[in-house]
Amino acid sequence: MPAVPSSIIEPIWDQFVALIPPIIDTHPLGCHRPRIADRIIFDKLIQVLVLGASYIKISDSTCSATTLRTRWDEWITTGIFHTLEQICLEFYDRIIGLELDNLSVDGCIVKAPCGGEVAGRSPVDRGKQGTKRSLMVDGTGIPIGCVVAGANLHDSPLLRPTLDKLGRFGFDLPEAITVHLDAGYDSKKTRSLLEELGCDGVISTKGELLQAGGRWGVERTNSWHNRGFKKLALCTERRARVVEAFIALANAVIIVRRLIRQAWTSYRWDTRPARRP
Repeated sequence: MPAVPSSIIEPIWDQFVALIPPIIDTHPLGCHRPRIADRIIFDKLIQVLVLGASYIKISDSTCSATTLRTRWDEWITTGIFHTLEQICLEFYDRIIGLELDNLSVDGCIVKAPCGGEVAGRSPVDRGKQGTKRSLMVDGTGIPIGCVVAGANLHDSPLLRPTLDKLGRFGFDLPEAITVHLDAGYDSKKTRSLLEELGCDGVISTKGELLQAGGRWGVERTNSWHNRGFKKLALCTERRARVVEAFIALANAVIIVRRLIRQAWTSYRWDTRPARRP
């Protein structure tokens, strides 16, 4: 059984393969082993992301762990995963429409047993190593920006770099933007930042009981990250750029899945799945 349904992974692959730069053979004799097909590597990376398996355990006769890591690093260096995520967002915005007038931001702490560049002492796991994802979503929970840092950092300092991710949309932003935040952001510093950026804020008040609001979108997307992608729920990567690439790939899967689900009742296409995903 595939890690991701073919109705979702095939359109992602069609766009992904178009972004792969041409290969220049620099071998002096041109007699090295044939290059492993990109599709095999791509499918292996999807399995690593969804199942959380190590490169060694996911390798087989079609692809070794060394080849998987090498190709993975090549693609990260070209920025292909962030470009893929951006293209998915643009297509979703064109077909369905992003609700950028209502944003939600929240942090999520996961285990990082191997440490690394984005790991720190977790305040909720007896001081063990952990990673924090500061995630921003639109009004319906579509991920539009994420910043990774050590689990020991507070949510508030990560708010500015997270909101700066809106720059990926250029100047096509609503005039009035409301940011929904939980009580961890209830401070003068946060309100001053939102005022500086020209945004309204709906912030839960510290010391009060659980307050319902517009934060359901980011809570649900954090759940999608952790329950649907084991590699994100247990961060075993040590380099920040690798963690960010996995998050970008996971976001691309989430966006395409939501795009197909939303478009299923309004559009028809040749590869439209028989049932709404």
